This record gives sequence, structure tokens and C-alpha cells, in this order.
Amino acid sequence: MSALAPYACDAAASRGRFHAEPAAAGRSPFQRDRDRVIHSTAFRRLMHKTQVFVAHEGDHFRTRLTHSLEVAQIARSMARALQLDEDITEALALAHDLGHTPFGHAGERALDACMGDHGGFEHNAQTLRIVTRLERRYAAFDGLNLTWETLEGLVKHNGPLVDAQGRPLGKYASRGLPLAIRVFDRANDLELASWPSAEAQLTALADDIAYNAHDLDDGLRAGLFDIIDLGDIPLAGPALADVLALKGDLERSRLVHETVRRIISTMVEDVLARTRRNVERLKPQSAAEVRALGRPLVEFSAQMREDLRILQLFLKRHMYHHPRVQDAMARARRILRDLFAAYMNDPQLMPADWRETSLAHDASGFPRQVCDFIAGMTDRYAMMQHRKLFDLDPLFR
Repeated sequence: MSALAPYACDAAASRGRFHAEPAAAGRSPFQRDRDRVIHSTAFRRLMHKTQVFVAHEGDHFRTRLTHSLEVAQIARSMARALQLDEDITEALALAHDLGHTPFGHAGERALDACMGDHGGFEHNAQTLRIVTRLERRYAAFDGLNLTWETLEGLVKHNGPLVDAQGRPLGKYASRGLPLAIRVFDRANDLELASWPSAEAQLTALADDIAYNAHDLDDGLRAGLFDIIDLGDIPLAGPALADVLALKGDLERSRLVHETVRRIISTMVEDVLARTRRNVERLKPQSAAEVRALGRPLVEFSAQMREDLRILQLFLKRHMYHHPRVQDAMARARRILRDLFAAYMNDPQLMPADWRETSLAHDASGFPRQVCDFIAGMTDRYAMMQHRKLFDLDPLFR
């Protein structure tokens, strides 16, 4: 690996961990963070949590695990090109979806509605709960005891959460910051009003690159739309034209793959070019200066942002709102609503290790415990529990 840029995260200058630990021989603090994420229970569960399709619909569609691995590959490649720290970048990419529920965003909406009177549910805050409390593997502490820089990146990868006066921004403006973020920030200031590190900014864009390109791939594979439909769509249309110009008689699987990989390359090259221009103009000399810029250092160009907006509209219309997907997600929401109501009405239905967990240190009490239990489920475990409790035919056929 080449020398780090002056504005990269420096493992040797890390602000440390919430619980002090001796240094690990042969591994930097950020390497250790990455390794702890990979060995966590929550990371393994991502194998059976879906992105858009429910797992029973086919083995070739992306899960949260395969998506996280693809994000990590894209993010680490871009980090190397920009001379950023690859290890914290990889740790953030692998951990960024740990807080997701079963059944993708449909599951998140269902749990948020169930928790409406108890502080709501938000997957980013749930990721923080997992890595600071819910993983119980170590003798000396709950959670994974990740470095300040990794925790900051997980919470703030999309930008500041509050303004300079502490008022919540963006999606938090109307409902306030989730309790998990507020509680942890009070104990270990994550500087919620500043931008995160360049590595965290880059990881957020790698996530956008991966899910946009690979949702196209999965939608084509599922037959929700055809490759010819991409002809007039920015990014996708030019990529398809390039492939057809190269070899017009390719079999469909090769045509799709060649098109998708060109879409990924175009987005990656845009991020690298735009960020290098930003670095040349803004000249940050430390990670602290990146946080204090008041704007992102790592970003897409304005034209790419517009192209992605149009691509997202296409995916929303032809994939996310497709009747087949909507039907499956409606059934998924029913499963989580039914499970939440059942456990709230009869705690004995939950496994003993969950019932015995102390609630004394959690202001949300039992509803949050039920929420944590359901959020951690895989798709198939949630379906299995629903069949067990309600003795119904499988909701997914």
C-alpha cells in the first residue's frame, strides 16, 4: 500500500476505544475493527437478510452479506486510489448494514411503525446499538468496542446529523435523533455537527454505487424489466451501447454483466476525478480538516448525481414498485407486525436468553428488547417463527 494522504485517517493517531484495551500485536486499530465486524454474529446473519428479493425466490439474488462484500471491494479500491486508509474503509463497508431488519426496507418500515410510541426504529441507530451493546462476545464489555473513528463513520457516513446549534438535520429534523445515537454521543462525543472522515464519505458513495448497479443486475435477472429498457437511461444506456458496439451478438448473461461492470466503473471514475479536484482546491492537511470543511470532500459530480436520480426513478418504477416486489413486501410487513404484537402480549414466546437480559440500563424497556430481537432475525427465521406462532400456511410461495 502506498503512503497515506495527509487527510486520511491515521490509525496511529486514533482517539481510541470506549473501553481501553492493550494494542494488538501485528494489527492496527482499524484492522482490528474490521476483524471484529467479520467475526460478529450480526455480520453472519446478513447472509440470510435480503436486499429487495426474499431469499426463497432464488439463490442468485443479492443478500445483505453479498451487498456488503461488494461495497467493501468498491470502497477499498477507491480508498487505495485516493491514498486513504483501506482498513477503516473496509471496516465501515462491512459494518454499514448490520442494523438492517429482515426483509429489507419493508421490514424497517414495519418495525418503525410498531415502535412508534417507543422511540421508533432506524437501521443506522440499530447498527450503533449492535456494535456498542447487543453483540455479547467479550468478557470485559458489551458490543465490539470499535475505535472512535469507526463509530463516527458508521453514524455520520451520510454527513452531519445536527447543525451547529445541535438541531437535527435531514431525515432526523422532524422526529429528532434516535435514542441510541443521543445516549452514546453524550458519553463519547461523535461530533455530530461535523462531516465524517474521507473514508466514511467514500464508503457511503461505494454503497450507492453497489446498490444502484446491482439492483439493476438483480432486476434484470428476475425479469422485472428487460435490458432493452435501459437504452434511454443515463449511465445504463451508454454502457449498454458500448457493449453492443464491442460485440453485438453476446449471450444475455454476458451482455448484462458487461453492462453492469461498465456502470460501476463510470461511477467510480467520477468519484475519483471529482474528489481529486476537491483535494486540489481545498487542500486539506489532516483528517480533522476534512471534518471541518463544512462540505463533503469525497463526492459525485453534479452531472453524476443527476444521472443517478434518473436511474433511481427507473428502478423505483420498474423494480421497487413492481407488483411482485410490493406483494412480497406487504407480506413481509405482516410477518413483523404479527411477531411484534405476539411478543409484546406474551414475553414467554421469546427465547429464554432474550427474556433474561437485563433491561435496567435501557430507558426504552421491553418494547425495545422485542424490537432488537426481531431486527436481528434473518428472513427465514422470521418466517419460521411466524409459522410456529400462528400455525398458518407459508406466506411466501
